[in-house]
Amino acid sequence: MLLILGVIVVLASVLGGYVLSHGELAALWQPFELIIICGAAFGAFLISNPFKVIKQILQSIPKMIMGSPFNRVVYMDLLSLMYDLFDKARRSGVMAIEADVDDPLNSEIFNRYPAIVRMDKLRDFITDYLRIVSTGNMAPHELEGLMDMELETRMQELEKPADAVNRVADALPGFGIVAAVLGIVITMKSLGGPPDELGVHVAAALVGTFLGILAAYGFVGPASHAMHNLAAQEIKAYECVKVSILATMTGLAPQLAIEFGRKALNSDVRPSFQELNDYVRSK
Repeated sequence: MLLILGVIVVLASVLGGYVLSHGELAALWQPFELIIICGAAFGAFLISNPFKVIKQILQSIPKMIMGSPFNRVVYMDLLSLMYDLFDKARRSGVMAIEADVDDPLNSEIFNRYPAIVRMDKLRDFITDYLRIVSTGNMAPHELEGLMDMELETRMQELEKPADAVNRVADALPGFGIVAAVLGIVITMKSLGGPPDELGVHVAAALVGTFLGILAAYGFVGPASHAMHNLAAQEIKAYECVKVSILATMTGLAPQLAIEFGRKALNSDVRPSFQELNDYVRSK
């Protein structure tokens, strides 16, 4: 919802200040300038990005509006899931969770946490590394290196949509100048006309520059930063899983292992020790 609030504040501040300075809103309505700027920016966006990145950007829009799905409740589910898996492995042997990690969709443990099951990438990250742990052939530091490599790759994938949107933001002022130059060309053609007509053409040209800069710094640029934040919040969930698995590989009890994961979380979404302990026991 902060995205919608931010858009309202930007528009209210810019247009409100303009109107209070005795400006006329009708003068800012230049649809042909919008066609030039938005059309050129969208075309450049299509040229520079594969379909996969475009699809990821579209999928990010609901998250920017509603907020990141990685909240305190999801993290408690995640840590509770890790506890259940670790506890089962500790009591019955690591091979006891083999069926759970091989078929998480039909696992009794995983199905207690439907929010985690629906997150395909995170679910696969958990099952892949627990499967490796169950083989017993990899040292903790070797597994950590492999995890770090995957996390780096995943972060690059998650940041590609944000980088693509940021490039559009960088280009928008330039397209605003293109629209302004074309408006000046039209103005030059009308030099012999009445002064009122010249004023309208010059105003339209200036509005093109204004729209390009406003779109870049008021909307598209901030949207790219919001997408970077979404990527960082998702990666934090992977880091939580990573440190929990590495902790249990060193022989720590399940409760202590998930405490490592809890400490890896940002303070605004991190449950307290007692809160998590009560939640785990309730499951």
